[in-house]
Amino acid sequence: MREPPPDVADAEVLAEVRRVWDSDIDAVTYQAVGFGAHHWAAYAGGGARLFVTYDVPVATAGPDALADLEAAYAGAVALRDSGLEFVLAPRTTEVGRVTVPFGAGVLSSTPWRTGVSDEPLDLVWTGLMLGRLHDAPPPAGIPAWRPKVGPDFAEATARLVADREWGPGPHAGTAHDAVRRHLGAIERWTLRYHHLAGVARGRRWVAAHGEPHEGNQLRTTSGRFLVDWDTLRLAPPELDLRTLVDAGASLRDVGADPDMIELFDLQWRLDEISQYSAWFAAPHTGTRDDEIAIGGLLEELTRP
Repeated sequence: MREPPPDVADAEVLAEVRRVWDSDIDAVTYQAVGFGAHHWAAYAGGGARLFVTYDVPVATAGPDALADLEAAYAGAVALRDSGLEFVLAPRTTEVGRVTVPFGAGVLSSTPWRTGVSDEPLDLVWTGLMLGRLHDAPPPAGIPAWRPKVGPDFAEATARLVADREWGPGPHAGTAHDAVRRHLGAIERWTLRYHHLAGVARGRRWVAAHGEPHEGNQLRTTSGRFLVDWDTLRLAPPELDLRTLVDAGASLRDVGADPDMIELFDLQWRLDEISQYSAWFAAPHTGTRDDEIAIGGLLEELTRP
């Protein structure tokens, strides 16, 4: 997120990181990167040592969100320990967990690696890495994929539009009107999504990262890594292969089932609409994160 969480102070993050992971840490600085979680760099003696993440379940997440997050991060640790050296997994605590309760969510930390994210996506490396990941035995206990919106999502969204004004905030009217104009399309997308979710039950399922795009890759002097494992799921491989297709690879080249590619494309669209509708139905002030969110909502409502 571009803005730090309003209810968390750097000093609180520093104290918890020192208590749980490394007593030598003497400073943290907020990192305005990514979208969804909050991050800090943690330093010892002036050198970056840990990348700290504060995850707070979104309003639309289910009751198992924090348990799923712990299981996903623990699964990443297991994958790294099985020999997948490209997995940059979080550190475990003294009691063997990966996350610790903090504020409204949980805190985790990952070893710091200095590097860059390549753009456009390196299709060759990403394809090879995903092939190794999907061939690996899935770690026990990782969350199984399930639909992110329910079959009543279109009806619930229509009620959200009809029941009250959104906001207050600078993007409330734009978001409300855009969602209202696309209620028919949202209904069609939801019906198709749940039909394909039923088809998915008969497909091959693997350990899938969930979002292996270039923003979650890090090229360093010591190798390339796939980061941000909160989306790790037992799922059809197309949950990951969609990233390759979106970057220009053909369905044949990556061995993807077109129905499953469509399923996860619909999932991305509907989940974004769900989260951003809740976002702009609530008060907001026009921060940099709000600007990103309104752009994301309008894109998912109107893209082909």
